[in-house]
Amino acid sequence: MTEIDEIIRIAARGDGVTADGRHVPLAAPGDRLNPEGGLIHGPHHVEPVCRHFPLCGGCQIQQVDDGALRVFVRDRVVGGLTGQGLEAGEVMPAHLSPPHSRRRVSLRSAWAGKQFQLGFSTEKSHRIIDLKQCEVMHPDLFALVEPLRAFLAPRIDRRRNVSVKLALVDQGVDLVIENWMPEGLEAHEALTDFARTQGLARLSLDDGYGPTTQWEPDPVTVTLGSVAVSYPPFGFLQATDDGEAALVHAVRTICGNATIVADLFAGLGTFALSFDAKTKVYAGEADRTAIMALKAAAGRAQRTLFAEHRDLFRRPLTSVELDRFSAAVLDPPRAGAREQVAQLAASKIPAIAYVSCNPSSFARDAKTLVAGGYRLGRVWPVGQFRWSTHVELAAEFTR
Repeated sequence: MTEIDEIIRIAARGDGVTADGRHVPLAAPGDRLNPEGGLIHGPHHVEPVCRHFPLCGGCQIQQVDDGALRVFVRDRVVGGLTGQGLEAGEVMPAHLSPPHSRRRVSLRSAWAGKQFQLGFSTEKSHRIIDLKQCEVMHPDLFALVEPLRAFLAPRIDRRRNVSVKLALVDQGVDLVIENWMPEGLEAHEALTDFARTQGLARLSLDDGYGPTTQWEPDPVTVTLGSVAVSYPPFGFLQATDDGEAALVHAVRTICGNATIVADLFAGLGTFALSFDAKTKVYAGEADRTAIMALKAAAGRAQRTLFAEHRDLFRRPLTSVELDRFSAAVLDPPRAGAREQVAQLAASKIPAIAYVSCNPSSFARDAKTLVAGGYRLGRVWPVGQFRWSTHVELAAEFTR
């Protein structure tokens, strides 16, 4: 065997790659190709912890150890920048969320003959893995999988598939069931009994017209920056508590002592509410429910925060509007924020904290900012979605 037979890195979709560019599924850095076929495992190859791997689409790289996983997370961020001809001033150590920490998941159901299945889809197919084990979900969420399976199986038509969405909130578990509505008094009473027995924080149903709450003993909230914010059914949250904390730390470090901050794509206020009460914050967000929840929560907490319902794709803050701020936080969807970034690049704002869930769109936007005169400083890679190829980051841009 030669050096080209050795796996040198993990590609963006999770395959191992040799020096001559061959892709090898389920390989880890340091593995070698066996001349007879198969792999000779190296020092970074470990036994997958879940019985459903590799069929379950929830994880793609359980075969690598934590050291190799951190390198993969880092390399995904650095690789995106390299593709745009950019280099970070400093790449911080990659943060990995621990097992059993995912606090927001979406499951699907399917009938396989007479068996009702509930779980994640397999990779690149619609087949459902009937979950009996999950090493990424928070235990409070996974504890509901079996009761949900038992409750739904006798009530779901064999021609119907439902989606089940779970999120961990201040009061417990928020549950949304999509594509199903119980018929008759008995079915509704059974649903209420299920919610009560399982101690749910809220249970909502969505048959295609938006979620309708069926059970909510107390108003459901999530605490962001010590402020309780009203939480819409399966609203957006960072995937893990510790991942959120890592991103918030990076944003606060970048913004430093800024006295007036623009939080763009603010959502429920993960970053807007992380600043102290003395900081003046503008929060812009296109999701009306989220921005109204943030506005109400900030008012109750007596925060100096102006919340605006604004589509930043169609109507980004202009460079003139941005010039009044001493720092900006940008946390767009996966597609990035081409229109808003163009205005930021033309502004005089001293510091920008860019939070991204897509290294490719981030690198494209970073190139625009650098072309506009910003310097790319520190970058924090974050692996909230443990054992998956999904990577997040926070990056520092300064003038």
